[in-house]
This record gives sequence, structure tokens and C-alpha cells, in this order.
Amino acid sequence: MQSDRQKVLIVDDDPSQLEIYALLVEQAGYASVPALVKFAGAEFPQVDDIGLIILDYRLTSSKTSSELALEMRSLYPAAPIILLSDVWNLPTEIAPYVADFVRKGEPAKLLGTLSRLLPVHCETKLETD
Repeated sequence: MQSDRQKVLIVDDDPSQLEIYALLVEQAGYASVPALVKFAGAEFPQVDDIGLIILDYRLTSSKTSSELALEMRSLYPAAPIILLSDVWNLPTEIAPYVADFVRKGEPAKLLGTLSRLLPVHCETKLETD
């Protein structure tokens, strides 16, 4: 049996947060693709089939999350972006680039938003003799 899980790019500057959200995404049936943001920005994977992006808003980087969102828009034009942050409202400068906004610490809402924007799709192939 082979499973083809949809890929979710997770973008954060904190390795422990990347691990937490990757685990959450994996447990929900998606494949996680972590991208660690460093001071100079991030190296995004050359993967064509990213289905959705989870982007942390507050980053320790020379690039703002809006700049990174714009960069990801060009790399993955069909992938909606979920902005993840501890701020109360969606910041206006990044609003044009994101499909939805979820506050940190609300994993159920994040998973609900994720499944609404990218339903779990698994193709199963059975081998026969």
C-alpha cells in the first residue's frame, strides 16, 4: 500500500515550533515540509506540489513575513498561506498574501482551517498478484 499525502510547508524561525507544527500536520494526515527562517531569510524547498503554507508572523529575520509571503507566492502560486501569530488581528500589510489567520495556541482551529483549505487526499494503491 502506498500513500500520497499532500505537502504543507511550515515556515518559522524557531526550530522547536517547526517540530511542533510538523508533528501536528503529520498527525492530521499531511506531509510536513519545514523551512527554517534565518536572519538572511529562508531557503524554500524546490518542491512543485506544496499544497498549503503555514507562516509564522513574527520572525527574527532581515526579511519581514510579508516579504517572505510574497516570495512564497511566486514559488508556490497555488498554495494558500495560513498566517500563524500571537497578535489578535490579521496585520494589514500581510493580509493580501494570506488565505486565513490563526492565533498560536489554537491547534484545533489551525487543523480546521488547514482541512478547509486543503482537504486530506490520500490515494491508496493496492498491489495484486
